[in-house]
Amino acid sequence: MGSIWIGDRVRLRGIEPEDWQAFQRIDGDTSDMRAVDMIHPPRSAEGYRRWAAEQAVKEPEGDEFQLAVHSRAEDVLVGALSTTETDQRAGRFGYGIGIGREHQRRGYATEAVVLLLRYMFGERRYHKCSVGVYAFNEASLALHRALGFEEEGRLREHEFFAGRHHDVVVLGMTAGEFAGRHGLGPESGVD
Repeated sequence: MGSIWIGDRVRLRGIEPEDWQAFQRIDGDTSDMRAVDMIHPPRSAEGYRRWAAEQAVKEPEGDEFQLAVHSRAEDVLVGALSTTETDQRAGRFGYGIGIGREHQRRGYATEAVVLLLRYMFGERRYHKCSVGVYAFNEASLALHRALGFEEEGRLREHEFFAGRHHDVVVLGMTAGEFAGRHGLGPESGVD
């Protein structure tokens, strides 16, 4: 018997205080920071230490939580993902993921998202996942389409950075679509 949080390539785990340097390194790439969220002002090493220590003891707020994405082969933190906008009544949620540039294109994001969705759909009974991806982020759009997300719309000129407004592409996947493509896990008998 294994853990729902461990795949072939990655292990999803809580953030540990010693992860601060990896997060500082990941945040050092402006294009990565912008693709995931937005550019934040520089933070001191002590600021990263304090943030990681706070994350390490922070309890999830309902179904909203942040996890470290840890490479099993390299035994290093390669990124993070977090759930967002959880709505149990409506049965929907969102998430965000960021993988450091030096660890991209190795299947880490794909596997981390599948592990997360398997948990949210198969264990927490959510019905739909929606994500917003900046229209210029071709790699993220390709990832989500390959996972089975369908484009549901476009928020035109929705976010501002780098001197202009950018579109956000909204993609979604239902629990049934996910289960049909990825299964809900070996324990469920649905795999």
